[in-house]
Amino acid sequence: QVHMVESGGGLVQAGGSLKLSCVAAGLTFSSYAMGWFRQAPGKEREFVAAISWSNLSTYYADSMKGRFTISRDNAKNTVYLQMNSLKPEDTAVYYCAARRLPTFFTTAQAMALGEYDYWGQGTQVTVSL
Repeated sequence: QVHMVESGGGLVQAGGSLKLSCVAAGLTFSSYAMGWFRQAPGKEREFVAAISWSNLSTYYADSMKGRFTISRDNAKNTVYLQMNSLKPEDTAVYYCAARRLPTFFTTAQAMALGEYDYWGQGTQVTVSL
């Protein structure tokens, strides 16, 4: 029923930029918080960024803050992740995720892997030297 499809991944050079997109279907998009997570080879999936119902409330992992920007377009059922100043350590599979918005969406909930209800299958981002 619910489908989450990421796109925009690819191979870029260090210092370059990339913009990921995730289109969601089968849910009322505006009723869900959206998150981006990533998983590098041999590592656990980690939080990257999240956004509440609008662009006013955003959350970032410390290592991404200032380089990555999350945004959403509810009319297009799409969440974006603009990635700038990319580093080789950013190489990972990037996943988008959706969580039904509670009355109060906390920072802890935004960053917790287990809080999300639906997941995409990921898009590969590779950053070369």
